[in-house]
Amino acid sequence: MVVGLIKEIKVHEYRVGLTPDCVSAYTEKGHRVLVEHMAGDGAGFSDEEYLASGAEIMTDKQELFDLSDMIIKVKEPLPKEYDFFKEGQILYTYLHLAADRAQTDALMNKKVKAVAYETITDDNGHLPCLVPMSEIAGRLATQEGAKYLEKPFGGRGVLLGGVPGVKRGNVVIIGGGIVGMNSCKMAVGLGANVTILDISADRLAYYDDIFGSKVTTLYSNRTNIINSIKEADLVVGAVLIPGAAAPKLISKEDLKLMKKSSVIVDVAIDQGGCFETSHATYHDNPTYVVNDVVHYCVANMPGAVSLTSTLALTSNTLRYGLSIANKGLEKALADDKHLMNGLNIYDGKCTNEPVAKSLGIEYSDVNF
Repeated sequence: MVVGLIKEIKVHEYRVGLTPDCVSAYTEKGHRVLVEHMAGDGAGFSDEEYLASGAEIMTDKQELFDLSDMIIKVKEPLPKEYDFFKEGQILYTYLHLAADRAQTDALMNKKVKAVAYETITDDNGHLPCLVPMSEIAGRLATQEGAKYLEKPFGGRGVLLGGVPGVKRGNVVIIGGGIVGMNSCKMAVGLGANVTILDISADRLAYYDDIFGSKVTTLYSNRTNIINSIKEADLVVGAVLIPGAAAPKLISKEDLKLMKKSSVIVDVAIDQGGCFETSHATYHDNPTYVVNDVVHYCVANMPGAVSLTSTLALTSNTLRYGLSIANKGLEKALADDKHLMNGLNIYDGKCTNEPVAKSLGIEYSDVNF
């Protein structure tokens, strides 16, 4: 198979879909790998390293697409990239289609075979290609939230860990999954007062076992959310419904109940965000203010730590990509029900039910 690795063009996106070691894994199996010039530059991988791993460096992006059977990326294709694709081409990347009708329509119109990292599953019901980025995003959520609480960045001027004789900052985390757990670890480590809200009693019990009296656990309902955000210095939105749009848990009016210059970090922004006032931002202009509350809604948070993120991501995505290359997409899907769950678009149709439901389009079941 001819595999194409392209350079990310999203603003301040520095990750890359394959490391040189990953390229070696493909070429050793007899596959041809085409790498766009400087594709790995932002993550610290040079063209020379890719060449040494058996890749060919391409300067003509359209030619790379024309020659490639499978395109590997990190983030979803942007509108200026849609026309590069050809019918029947495999796209293997994060897609997050539930909040992006334009991209969904474009991929269906092009009849691209699109496999999304974020909906591939495993035997434990986890999302193995999403987990490493969720871990990083969760940790960054607290780290960035702490920074934007500083007065020069528009925040209240609160140090989350406090100092002797001064109250600690209050962190509220809505959602106790991978993002929430990692955000909680960072917040507890900084010495903040932490409240975690989730709809699962079992999940809350797990937090209680792990953190004990260091965190307050609350069942996630309207009353508890409102009461919690009133006292919060930092609110982290960590809600995930696999493949589907995130629910809106805090409204614009609710923000009036929060402290002036408090901060919210919406990690669910890739899935549309879990706050009514959320809209995607970029690393070069990451925040905005609504009702005196600072919003941090960067849609590619892990891109800020591109080397760590690339190594963590590719260690999980490589095995599925190799399976597709070695067997062909249809055989790989037939052999692995979890990879099959990653198929979002095929033959001009939406093949992921939560995505179709979120967008209000027809869902098509496919079997191989």
